[in-house]
Amino acid sequence: MKASGDRVFSIIVLILVVLGFALFSSAALGLLAQVDASPWKLLLTQFSLGLIPGFLALLFFRFLPQKKLLSLVLPFYIGSILLSLLVFTPLGIELNGARRWIDLGFTTLQPAEFLKIGVVLMLAAFLAKAGNRIRDIKEGLLPFCLIVGLPSIILLEQPNTSTMIIIGLACAAMYFLAGAPWRDFLILGGVSIIVLTVLIFTRTYLMERVKTFIDPSRAPQSAGYHIQQSLIAIGSGGLTGRGFGQSVQKFNYLPEAQSDSVFAVYGEEFGFMGTVLLVALFAAFALRGLMIASGASSMFGLLAASGLTLLITFSAFLNIGALLGIAPLTGLPLPFISHGGTALMAALLSVGIILNIAAHRKKKS
Repeated sequence: MKASGDRVFSIIVLILVVLGFALFSSAALGLLAQVDASPWKLLLTQFSLGLIPGFLALLFFRFLPQKKLLSLVLPFYIGSILLSLLVFTPLGIELNGARRWIDLGFTTLQPAEFLKIGVVLMLAAFLAKAGNRIRDIKEGLLPFCLIVGLPSIILLEQPNTSTMIIIGLACAAMYFLAGAPWRDFLILGGVSIIVLTVLIFTRTYLMERVKTFIDPSRAPQSAGYHIQQSLIAIGSGGLTGRGFGQSVQKFNYLPEAQSDSVFAVYGEEFGFMGTVLLVALFAAFALRGLMIASGASSMFGLLAASGLTLLITFSAFLNIGALLGIAPLTGLPLPFISHGGTALMAALLSVGIILNIAAHRKKKS
């Protein structure tokens, strides 16, 4: 058994982490143009509260016995739900109309990042145990809705619609891989369309994002400002980019250059060729992760590895698509790269579980 679990997957993740920290460092320098903002503090917290704990979590879950991993699924799921509910207590922090963070004093924590993992692991364990019984609505669709629905309600209350959508997409894919009937997907699809339609028409910020997606040129100083500045940054990069650290848009133009808009900074500095390389890296991550899932020694391993791989991949491509104007703005971070210690730690934790599953894959005959 290889210590890494899967050498190719480990190398892809290592490249993303190293490249990601370099890109984040460059984007964070945009804070120098702001009064009382320190990029150095941001870099320190990303390294000490994201990268280091994330690497330790990766090692822990990589070498955790699989029986022990299974026994931790339910506590992890319940714990992530309880942690997410803490945002509605005095410990919660409200920012831009959303309560998604917990104040720990020395830093903040975004529990939704762990909730994503908890839901995927819980659903994987349930579907693996249920087997063919999921074809019965009472044995399949109803428990699926309960496992995914409760966290979705919590996320909607924060609100955190983008994370709810990512979880829904990954869990739907897992449900399909487990052999659920098409009847269930028609029901889930219909309900999802109704829910999203109601949300768009009842929540102003969602309607604004949809309108801006349809017409990016509207309201250039308000709703359309983010996408227009992003397109300017990416377009300015040309074929090969301005060069590492040479982005102009990160200085007081791009909103949240070190987090939501980090791909736009990357596009400006490395150009079309650089963005193609980054997209290829995430595509390779997805392909290798799904290959690991296909060779898993158990149905739980197959579903868990698939779900965790898709969580990261969907987040990456929705973030990139939004900044290119081919998807609505979501506020999702770019995995391994955007600012956010919790997101980085959760991504590396997910990688640890995938590598654990890779290490116990079926032996080739």
